[in-house]
Amino acid sequence: MSSLLQDLRRYVPADEHETRSLARIITHVEGGGDLFDRRRWDGHLTGSAFILDTSGERLLLLFHRKLDRWLQPGGHGEPGETDPLVVARREALEESGIEGLILHPRVPGIFDVDVHLIPARGEELAHEHLDLRYLFLAPPRATLAPAEGESRRLAWVPLAEVAAISDASVARAARKLLIW
Repeated sequence: MSSLLQDLRRYVPADEHETRSLARIITHVEGGGDLFDRRRWDGHLTGSAFILDTSGERLLLLFHRKLDRWLQPGGHGEPGETDPLVVARREALEESGIEGLILHPRVPGIFDVDVHLIPARGEELAHEHLDLRYLFLAPPRATLAPAEGESRRLAWVPLAEVAAISDASVARAARKLLIW
């Protein structure tokens, strides 16, 4: 986990929310243990993918089946996964079906950090997702083909329209792309 800790310490937050999120994530990583274990009700790492189309003007969002809102692809690590980039790439492939995603050349590492509360649902307690986000480019003529049961709907959304349909966390990250 030392390379992750180094990456986090080098990361420059864009605003106060990211500054607080980064501090919380660093504390979690320094604490050790299975950082991605979803049974950790004190919070666990997740990996997300912000996927731009080849024009760089549209962001892929999915309608999350459990949270009932438009979000970026991403989620929990599988047992044995320790690299948030691997988690983000796997989740992106499962939830979108897009083969050949590449990291954006302007941001080859962490693109955004966000800590957000996941509400209690069924037997699952409310808990924090400590989300490490990466920026990907879709290949030309990317085909959307999510794995069975992953995504209800997918949409390429113009960056200027993301805030109108998504939550504050996704809108904040999308604003970074608009100011490029």
